[in-house]
Amino acid sequence: MTTDNENGRETSSGGKRRYFSRPRVCQFCADKTLVIDYKNIDLLQSFINREGKIRPRRQTGTCAKHQRKISSEIKKARHMALLPFSGEILR
Repeated sequence: MTTDNENGRETSSGGKRRYFSRPRVCQFCADKTLVIDYKNIDLLQSFINREGKIRPRRQTGTCAKHQRKISSEIKKARHMALLPFSGEILR
């Protein structure tokens, strides 16, 4: 393994990886035309993982206000049997 003297990280495979955080912008704050609704299944499916769990804010990049709205609309869609409570989503 060789090290790069300028920044002190290893250049071969299996070396150190640095985490670069980039600022995330809530897609609902940026685009005011997007509406969070329980009937919009395609939009809500992007906020659910394969197990049917709601993805957290740090993964989706939404603000707290819209994350609360998303979670309540996902719960409404589950209650109306538009989304599954658990298991893989069938398309």
